[in-house]
Amino acid sequence: MFCHAGSPNLICLIATLAGTDNDAHDYFMNSDPYSTRLIWPRLIAVAALALIAVTVLLGVALGIKTRQQFREIDSSWTEYSGGAERKGILISSLREHLGYGGIIHNFKNYVLRQDPVYLTQTQAQIDQFYVVVEEFKQLQLSEYERAALATILGTIRVYQARLEIAQQATAEGWDVAQTDQLVQVDDTAAIGALATLEQIWNDIQTASSRRIVAAVDEGQQLILIGFMSVLALALTALVIAGMIYLLVQYLRGAVSQLALELRERRRLQRSESQLATAVEQSPATIVVTDTDARIQYVNKKFETLSGWRRDEVIGETPAFLQSGRTSAANYELLRQRLLEGKSWTGVFLNRKKDGSEYWVETTILPLVAADGTIQNFIASGEDITEKRHARDQVIQAQKLEAVGQLSGGIAHDFNNILTTIIGASHLAALDADDGSDLAGEIEHIDIAARRAQNLVRELLTFARREPGQPQAVDLSEIVSEVSRLLRASMPPMIRLRCDTSGPLAVLGDPTHLHQILMNLCRNASEAIGAEDGTIEIGFAASDPPQGFAPRDDGWVLLTVRDDGPGMSEGTRARLFEPFFTTKPLGKGAGLGLAVVYGLVEEIGGQITVESTRGQGTCFSVLLPASSEQALTEERDRPELPRGHETIMLVDDDMEIAGTLRRILLRLGYRVEAFTSPLVALERIRQWPDRFDVILSDLMMPDLSGEALVTEIRGLRPNIPVLFCSGYKPDTIVVPGEQPEVLDKPVDPATLAKKLRHLLDSISAE
Repeated sequence: MFCHAGSPNLICLIATLAGTDNDAHDYFMNSDPYSTRLIWPRLIAVAALALIAVTVLLGVALGIKTRQQFREIDSSWTEYSGGAERKGILISSLREHLGYGGIIHNFKNYVLRQDPVYLTQTQAQIDQFYVVVEEFKQLQLSEYERAALATILGTIRVYQARLEIAQQATAEGWDVAQTDQLVQVDDTAAIGALATLEQIWNDIQTASSRRIVAAVDEGQQLILIGFMSVLALALTALVIAGMIYLLVQYLRGAVSQLALELRERRRLQRSESQLATAVEQSPATIVVTDTDARIQYVNKKFETLSGWRRDEVIGETPAFLQSGRTSAANYELLRQRLLEGKSWTGVFLNRKKDGSEYWVETTILPLVAADGTIQNFIASGEDITEKRHARDQVIQAQKLEAVGQLSGGIAHDFNNILTTIIGASHLAALDADDGSDLAGEIEHIDIAARRAQNLVRELLTFARREPGQPQAVDLSEIVSEVSRLLRASMPPMIRLRCDTSGPLAVLGDPTHLHQILMNLCRNASEAIGAEDGTIEIGFAASDPPQGFAPRDDGWVLLTVRDDGPGMSEGTRARLFEPFFTTKPLGKGAGLGLAVVYGLVEEIGGQITVESTRGQGTCFSVLLPASSEQALTEERDRPELPRGHETIMLVDDDMEIAGTLRRILLRLGYRVEAFTSPLVALERIRQWPDRFDVILSDLMMPDLSGEALVTEIRGLRPNIPVLFCSGYKPDTIVVPGEQPEVLDKPVDPATLAKKLRHLLDSISAE
């Protein structure tokens, strides 16, 4: 690239790196268009003194006039390429700040969209605008130019003042249309003033060009006049005519040389401007430093991405970008590689001016001079923050998939074990005296088993996101059940206070509501720890928050408040992330609150948290209310439903089969238990009418529960079936009426009621 005397050194540096127009650069640096190369002929002629005097006077006159024309051309060119050129660059910068993508455009976008990115861009561009105006004022300006510049500056100050109103409107949620009307600025005068500046600049450029052309034209006319005069004298002085002829030839060559240089300089000036614009508007960050890592140049993308202005970083080292994640040793290795003349490519985690972090993929190149010495380092970077976030999301999804696979693998066996524990504790409770120590211990076994059941359910819910069965549920019943379980498992120094204002129906899955409340209360208990504390559970009808549509049945707000140590802002921001936990290793999986968040979203509600260090924590769960009558269970039923029918029990786990058989025998049923589905199928083929109901597991070796029931219903199409499974498939396909599936571990009371209901419905038909 050709860099004239007024060009910025850094642009010349980048142009040199690009290798642009080197031939033209060498030509103009090594040539002298103004050198005098006259070849005076050594012709001596004797002429009359009068003719010699006339010839000398004519030559002197032509020489003086020619010198004046060259001075005029030189003066016009200096005016054309000097201050006017810098003024044109500044006017272009002003138009960039006022045009599309500038202050007015970003101000309008911020008012209409209320996006803080546009606010940041507008403020940064206003600061840059003031820098350009101050530099403009340092030039020689006419009264008209100063007046136009003052008009533009006044309009931008009005925008700056209106920007504060727009910020207030955004913060307070004003209506966008009203805000737009309120902060409108008439920028017609500013646009006109900018046009005035451009017109004045164009007039100066045009006048300078005209002076150059006029001087050239006048010089050509002068040449013609001189040529004609010399011809007139040539009749009597051939020697003088020859000298004038040579002079005319020289003048023509000089004028042509000047015209060629003018065209070439204009072309190279446009090329330089295009390259500078490309560097400034590059989508990649560009940073140029010296060999001591002192910044000499940064482009606009760097300013936008990092938040640092150019004037703030020039002369500094890039150390202010370091996030602390890269060791000093790595930076030293990078520097050694660059000093060896090698390029470096890698990824940095940089810190913005506001403290936030961003990832940038960077390539750093050493700029090597012709003599082999390193002059500068040039770094080009691409913002890959979004790519990194996308990669992290893929990793997180893979984690969740792994959890799902693990959960599916352990759920079946674990739920089988819990079925045996819960069933055995139920049988033991039937034989224990009420209020005895044995009854208390059995209750603790039951509580522990149900907590393990909840843990498996949380894993499965989080991994599979199985939709619940929404129905009208009495929230007071859920609170009572959870409080009963909590009081038996919480430390005695923690007090539990529950709302007893009466029934209040919400729309949701009972099991999911139980999980939500149990997880929140357990989280509060663990937060309080071994200290004295209180957990308060409350619920009441509530108005919907902003952004939630009103419902005919209304909303209910469930709160769980504790007076524990509270949490920090950083912990609160990540509270609902999967696998995030503040507990020691082995004390928490980081799934409880993530499960709660997902279940609340599935219900159609909202969960928020308020917490301050040393002042406790309050979780607020907004739930949809229900006007339907909630189904309630009688807790103090004297005994479970009984029967006398014959049941075929099929489960490949011997302990489960034995436990369920004992429970059903205690309820009066006749039970034949099988651990092999093939043996059970052969039994019913021998006596098809022997059994009144089939109670079967779903996942069994040799023959699945679905396949077993399909074969049995080929013999007895209407036989009632009840499935029990620790891991429920997405779909169950069997002939006839679709059986209901009980989740393992099976609650004996639920099993008794489902069986009785199923048998009674068949009898009624």
